[in-house]
Amino acid sequence: MVAEALDPADRLIAERACERLIVEFVHKLDLGDPGDVADLFTDAGFWEWTEGGRRIQGRDALRSYFAGRPVDRLSRRMCANILVTVTSEATATATSYFTTYRVDGHTGGPVPPRAPTQVGHYEDTFLKAEGRWFLSSRSLHLAFAGPTERL
Repeated sequence: MVAEALDPADRLIAERACERLIVEFVHKLDLGDPGDVADLFTDAGFWEWTEGGRRIQGRDALRSYFAGRPVDRLSRRMCANILVTVTSEATATATSYFTTYRVDGHTGGPVPPRAPTQVGHYEDTFLKAEGRWFLSSRSLHLAFAGPTERL
């Protein structure tokens, strides 16, 4: 089925499901258990940095990678300009912009404002399987980047 043949309500539901995955990803990293982002991916899904050749593939590898963040890391990510394109009844793509504020060595309480650690965009692909949408890939593209400050 071509994307144009989708019922408008089905298209909106698919777009919203994919948008929710984008938001859930950053929510789990910042406020949840970071390893749980693996549950948002297909079994063979991957996350990659396009520069530097870093690619993590498969749920177990993703869980291990994201769960390995420093326990004293404080981070907040802002996502915006989320544009989902439904390409079929079971596939979609998206681009979203992000800004990451992050420090290591956090022991509690608010941290004085500082410049973002990263600014860039994600390019995602999605797959609907067993009645549920999943990320099948996430590629991170950085426009601005710096080291993570240690308090």
